[in-house]
Amino acid sequence: MQTRVETLRGEAIEAHLDALAGLRIAVFRDWPYLYDGDANYERDYMRAYAAPGAVVVGAFDGDRMVGAATAARMEDHSDDFAAAFADHRWPLAEIYYLAESVLLPRYRGHGLGHAFFEAREAAGRAAGRRYAAFCSVTRPDDHPARPESARTHDAFWRGRGYAPLDGVVASFAWKDVGDTTATRKKLQFWGKTL
Repeated sequence: MQTRVETLRGEAIEAHLDALAGLRIAVFRDWPYLYDGDANYERDYMRAYAAPGAVVVGAFDGDRMVGAATAARMEDHSDDFAAAFADHRWPLAEIYYLAESVLLPRYRGHGLGHAFFEAREAAGRAAGRRYAAFCSVTRPDDHPARPESARTHDAFWRGRGYAPLDGVVASFAWKDVGDTTATRKKLQFWGKTL
């Protein structure tokens, strides 16, 4: 499979906002996020990654973006996520937040997940950050939409040196597929020292 990975910053991200929005909607529609996304919200949300210190790591098949991973300074991201660290020993100004990581199914299993982490961790170190952190939605094992084949990415994340951060849990609302209103979900933070 011939794919290339590029780290995009600032204005270079603008040309890919529609592709990023589409990827987030497509990938996060599946388990465990079950996100019923909106393209206009997504484009606006992704514009935040044009901020200084933020990156979008894109995976491309030719000119088509088939995956992306984002990262930004923690203090530049959602207040809901930053609030999760209120009682944690890591100062926000030392955390590089690894936000989305979305990849179309046929491109998985070829090392792009590792490339996404490596590029974002390098950007975090270059930004002078001491820690990297991301969060993952937690759903009950008996959730009615959970597929029988569902598995977590825990082994992959642990293999990259990440571990769950005790007590660091965010709450964020979105509308699940099939629902009529948004509901709050818990997101567990994972982290490591860069």
